[in-house]
Amino acid sequence: MAPTPRQLAREHTMREIVRIGRAQLATVGPADLSLRAVARELGVVSSAVYRYVSSRDELLTLLIVDAYDELGDEVDAALAAATEDPRDRLLAAARAVRAWALRVPSSYALLYGTPVPGYAAPADHTTQPGTRVVLALVGIVVAASEAGGLRPPWREVPDGVRADMERIRAEFGLELPVGALAAGFQLWSGMFGLVSFDVFDQWGPDTLTDRAGFFDYQVGLLGDLVGLA
Repeated sequence: MAPTPRQLAREHTMREIVRIGRAQLATVGPADLSLRAVARELGVVSSAVYRYVSSRDELLTLLIVDAYDELGDEVDAALAAATEDPRDRLLAAARAVRAWALRVPSSYALLYGTPVPGYAAPADHTTQPGTRVVLALVGIVVAASEAGGLRPPWREVPDGVRADMERIRAEFGLELPVGALAAGFQLWSGMFGLVSFDVFDQWGPDTLTDRAGFFDYQVGLLGDLVGLA
């Protein structure tokens, strides 16, 4: 059934609210997002915006989901263009994350920067889009494991950590050694740590002359850690 004109108008308005919200992120930051400012940009009274978005927190959630979806789409596209070699796929995914983060640092900061005071992201809205990239990374490791392309250099996993990994493995239906999954967490956190150092300029102005090359090299080391052949 085709959407009605009213539904199309609502979808257009929601897209505009997200677009304006993203522009606000880049200029004033998440803590100072204002629905009144959104209304001014839309050219409507502030009460009209509340028919679409009930609060600043709901706007933040919309922006978080939008950013996660955009990042997930970028990684999916990079993986679709990559070869089947696990290291090639890992590097393609990592480069896609870095390129997106450098292109829209305000959206990256909303996802991976300092938490917004007083805001708690609702898990029922953000968990699925928020796990797209990490599941894509885990998928690379799972595929390598199934193809016999993992070399297990992992340290012995302590009992408490093993219990967590086994629970997560069961929750997501992963066919992966516990040690590989634990190393995958290092891959996840290490990759986003590298991206964050770039986005927030933690390396300093003179430390690295080839940040892109350094990033690629470090991603290769993370592949070693997980055990990619």
